[in-house]
Amino acid sequence: MSGMNETPSGERVHIAFFGRRNVGKSSLVNAFTGQALSIVSDVKGTTTDPVSKAMELLPLGPVQIIDTPGIDDEGALGELRVQRTLQILSKTDLAIVVADAAAGLTPSEEELLSLLTRRGIPFLLAWNKCDLLPAVPEETAQAIWVSAVHGTNLSALKARAARLAAGRENPNRLVSDLLQTGDVVVLVIPIDASAPKGRLILPQQQTIRDALEAGALPLCCRPEELPSALERLARPPRLVITDSQAFAQVSRLVPASIPLTSFSILMARYKGNLPLSVAGAAAVDRLKDGDRVLIAEGCTHHRQCEDIGTVKLPRWIRRHTGAEPQFHFTSGGDFPEDLSGFSLVVHCGACMLNQREVERRLRAARSQGVSVTNYGVLIAYLNGILRRTLAPFPDLARLLP
Repeated sequence: MSGMNETPSGERVHIAFFGRRNVGKSSLVNAFTGQALSIVSDVKGTTTDPVSKAMELLPLGPVQIIDTPGIDDEGALGELRVQRTLQILSKTDLAIVVADAAAGLTPSEEELLSLLTRRGIPFLLAWNKCDLLPAVPEETAQAIWVSAVHGTNLSALKARAARLAAGRENPNRLVSDLLQTGDVVVLVIPIDASAPKGRLILPQQQTIRDALEAGALPLCCRPEELPSALERLARPPRLVITDSQAFAQVSRLVPASIPLTSFSILMARYKGNLPLSVAGAAAVDRLKDGDRVLIAEGCTHHRQCEDIGTVKLPRWIRRHTGAEPQFHFTSGGDFPEDLSGFSLVVHCGACMLNQREVERRLRAARSQGVSVTNYGVLIAYLNGILRRTLAPFPDLARLLP
């Protein structure tokens, strides 16, 4: 299967393996995935960074398997590795805690199990090296005895993991619930310097796929071809979806009678944070000189000269407010725990993040009293068309002034 057709990481259930050094965690991950994903050695601390592997876990479906450094690592560098391991908890849908069957639980493992319980993360305790025991105990509700070396109970471990992780998938729809069979939906996709060569970005791919799921008819065009595309249709489209960066141009070209929104707004709705993003957009009007604004992206990419996050959004915010805020930028897995010094957080559509990670970031902002919004929502607000772009979601009208 080519990478273009694989289920994105953000759409996969994340199953992470945790444990002390030298409990056979990486060996068990390799046996679980059927591949030499992680380096295995008798030397403690061989796994120095989280390692991920996409696979199919039947009957659950596509999952992301993550091997992590030992939770008992030592020294200054070891502490950094432990921090990286604990960061993985924010995206973990199911934790498999690997322990030594002959040694029993250590304080570090008991602390980890307590942390998983407090965070509401389902977990399974995998007692590895059960081949060293006189007899293999029967599995319990939350524990199973396995051997990575001999494959003992490996199939049972996979089956238990699939059952425990079932239902962790995102139940929301991206756009298909807004469409009916035969509806035409126009997707406006700029092909400019920031567009990836030879392919569509993930939200565009996902929107097309979900529209087809509804039996709708996706029609794709660039902004400059939009007037011609609308003229050629026998009747108005059910919906026009545009890249948020083209909102100003597209909103002038699409008649007010035709519902209009953006890929980024759809992603915010899909990830469950659209109401929060709508409520937070007006915070941009309160920005003053020196206020700190965090612009966060869930992926890492090569930034162009007119990058949306680091160039266009700051320029549009300055133009709208007349102020000179201080802009800070994060990407990928980096996201600060302490947001208290920020006046506003602007997050991308988060197509590369799973829902648990998105929820953690939003929860951090809410708990610290920091307004948070989404790229598409904010761009619509800055262009004075937020109410129009939320027309497909009438239940959100109450959040607008």
